[in-house]
Amino acid sequence: MNPSKETIARLASLCITLLVYAQAAQAHVNKGEAAGFLSGLKHPISGLDHVVAMIAVGLWGAQLGAPAIWVLPVAFPMVMACGGMLGLLGVPLPGIEIGIAASAILLGAAVMMELRPPIAVAAVLVGFFAIFHGYAHGSELPAGQSGLLYSIGFVMATGCLHGVGISIGLVHRWSWGQRALRLAGVAIALAGIFFMWKVFA
Repeated sequence: MNPSKETIARLASLCITLLVYAQAAQAHVNKGEAAGFLSGLKHPISGLDHVVAMIAVGLWGAQLGAPAIWVLPVAFPMVMACGGMLGLLGVPLPGIEIGIAASAILLGAAVMMELRPPIAVAAVLVGFFAIFHGYAHGSELPAGQSGLLYSIGFVMATGCLHGVGISIGLVHRWSWGQRALRLAGVAIALAGIFFMWKVFA
């Protein structure tokens, strides 16, 4: 059974509030574990390349419907946490920025064309890109902060961004909403092309 529209809207509202107030809370915590958690919470929203890809996962899941609407936003953070661990450990992984830019291009294209691959294929694609996003987060752990709580923070923030994408994606039930989501996919793919251009510029 799918949750009601009101339930999803409340979840999205809570996530947005959490992200907005993270910065204010940071002003009162300068060191220790809480600082690591808040740094991780803010990290995914500090770059547009991360934000658009996270939202694209939610949009695509909403287009695909159950079970993808929950499988994709769960698969991404789980695999991203593994990528984050690689980054924290300093394991070499080439092409991070290319992978992040490519995720925006391909996920945006998937939303634009409303692609409907088998759920396993969609999950593998999302998980593949999650490794690059997670590695980028993990490799930028601020000195002296808790790696574990920093990781929990960026995973939670990612989940919130997925929730925003899912909430926006609820408009898919209407014909005008379907067109709007496809236009959003175009915008995300174009943003990804710009990010890719920056990598090689």
